[in-house]
Amino acid sequence: MAAAIESSYLNHITAALQQHWPSNRAVNIVCHGHSVPSGYFATPVVDAMNAYPHLLRAKLAERFPFAVMNVIVTAIGGEQSEQGAERFGSEVLTHRPDVLTIDYALNDRGLGLERAGAAWRSMIEAALAQGTKVILMTPTWESSYADPQSDAWRQLCAHRDQVVALAEEYGVGLMDSFGLFEDYAARGGQGSDLLSWVNHPNRKGHELVAEGLLRWFNYLNWRP
Repeated sequence: MAAAIESSYLNHITAALQQHWPSNRAVNIVCHGHSVPSGYFATPVVDAMNAYPHLLRAKLAERFPFAVMNVIVTAIGGEQSEQGAERFGSEVLTHRPDVLTIDYALNDRGLGLERAGAAWRSMIEAALAQGTKVILMTPTWESSYADPQSDAWRQLCAHRDQVVALAEEYGVGLMDSFGLFEDYAARGGQGSDLLSWVNHPNRKGHELVAEGLLRWFNYLNWRP
């Protein structure tokens, strides 16, 4: 199965976002994961207003001015996917998300691919069973990008590849944050331009991710 198509996967969600009173309804977008969606910048500082969930909320509001939407962050700093899976039913699905993002690969290196894959599958399957649209997120970069021969970097690349494979296996959305950082570096940028800490993006890095997520909310047919 191929990963979902960016231009059409969320069509019924964007249709709901285009409705205005009294025909509109609340649309819930849940961002689940670790410290990056939580909004950690230079630890222990949390700057959630400059992290990608809030930036996405602001960008969606500009494009869909009639929409009632909630961007709900269920992320916890330092958490990995097994821990996220343990509380998935009680703290994530309880919000009845229309759209769910999952962002754990940066912290999953300590689990290894097999355990992380099992945890991601459990969350994906539970969300799909509830009718939620799922977007899997590859990891943003951290300081090991400077040494591509390091074990830390090779492991991060392996977890990125596993997230890509899971999106294809389940036919869900894929937000390749890793690829956006990679493209930035290929155009001559420095990885450090996008980081506020050894393993956290800065506002510029979060902007890249938010813009990438925004592309999934197809608004080509939108009219004010």
